[in-house]
Amino acid sequence: MTSEQFHSRYLSLAPTLYKVAFYILESEEEAKDAVQDAFVKLWKDRESLYDVANPKAYCIRLVKNLCLDRIRRQRLEFPEDLPERISDNGQDDEIDQKERLNKVMEAIKALPDRQREILWLRTVEGLSYEEISDRLGMTPLTLRVLLTRARSKIKSKV
Repeated sequence: MTSEQFHSRYLSLAPTLYKVAFYILESEEEAKDAVQDAFVKLWKDRESLYDVANPKAYCIRLVKNLCLDRIRRQRLEFPEDLPERISDNGQDDEIDQKERLNKVMEAIKALPDRQREILWLRTVEGLSYEEISDRLGMTPLTLRVLLTRARSKIKSKV
């Protein structure tokens, strides 16, 4: 695809894509970044864009997915530094607890993205299985299997 074709078919959609991104992200800078990321991805894949029947719908879906990925990444960030004091027990207990917490955090960070997201939604946000299933578009059975696997991996590393 030539740059002229790309410009006429895709770059002209920038205002629409920005509106979609801003609606999802509620931030001007984040929306601009998401649209820019979308155009970079489109440009890299420009040779496969000949098969796209509806460029507008394709781009809106791409921006929506990029925005949702940004939200997931922001939501799933874990603290790098742990608190200095965990309990009022003796110093040895405190060190043991901190080491254990470090192991748990490392095990969580090592989980696949989907398992880490499900674990976060269930344990931190307190969502029900049905709410998580609806949000992630998966069956409750699949959700429970992934959650069980995540918990098992954490237990095996701690």
